[in-house]
Amino acid sequence: MVSTDPIADMLTRIRNANTANHESVDIPASRMKRAIAQILKDEGFVREFSMVPEGPQGTLRITLKYGPEKEKVITNLRRISRPGLRVYSTRTEIPRLLGGLGLVIMSTSKGIMSGKRAKREGFGGEVLAYVW
Repeated sequence: MVSTDPIADMLTRIRNANTANHESVDIPASRMKRAIAQILKDEGFVREFSMVPEGPQGTLRITLKYGPEKEKVITNLRRISRPGLRVYSTRTEIPRLLGGLGLVIMSTSKGIMSGKRAKREGFGGEVLAYVW
């Protein structure tokens, strides 16, 4: 399957696996997807991720995280900037999601980072996704 928006495909796969209470989800790998998975891990939304060397580009295996009663840690993921409508934010206008409880994933000139880190370091950029 050829996707014109690989980030939206990644978020949809994670959302679907999370809804079905799967232990892990496999996604075709890329550097950008690996950076997004690292942010999700650092912020505590997924347990871990690893690279599986299969196929021409490899596969990114993300292990999802659930609470003690199988409650979902990721309530929702939403793609914000998409190929048809890019959304940019200056360093002073980086959105806060749920009063700071949600996660904003941004693409800046210094790479993919969370909205909190981008604001702290003084970077604006493209708002890729919201996670809460």
